[in-house]
Amino acid sequence: MRGHEDGNGDLTGPNPVDRGKYGSKIHLITERTGLPISVGISGANLHDSQALVPLVKGIPPIRSRRGRRRRKPGKLHADKGYDYRHLRQWLSGRGIRHRIARKGIESSQRLGRHRWTIERTMAWLAGCRRLHRRYERKADHFLALTSIACTLICYRRLTN
Repeated sequence: MRGHEDGNGDLTGPNPVDRGKYGSKIHLITERTGLPISVGISGANLHDSQALVPLVKGIPPIRSRRGRRRRKPGKLHADKGYDYRHLRQWLSGRGIRHRIARKGIESSQRLGRHRWTIERTMAWLAGCRRLHRRYERKADHFLALTSIACTLICYRRLTN
């Protein structure tokens, strides 16, 4: 990854689908209705599967109506980009049930009823002009703006 001296900023990388332009990805875990729980950023050239472990570890303790605070999701739905044996074993070892589409076996259509919530939340994030195009060079600043946008999404959803 390139640093500041090249004019690209922290946590950027050549985008494999956009003529090699430098950019960032936003990685997101939401709850069932689309409220963001954990968010992270990476360079555009980082494979999605490498962001799963830090995202799951970044889930804060969530207070429930009864019982102790939950630190892990009960079930995790993911698309084919996360179909790796080590990720399945890692999730199972932490007691997280997973539903990950298999490459070459299942179509992504079956996850459609769960995936649209993530896509909708990503569209809400894309509606924030500062996130649609990355202006900040420092990754910490971009992550902070992404976190603020997630907070606004939660606020708007919970007040309506």
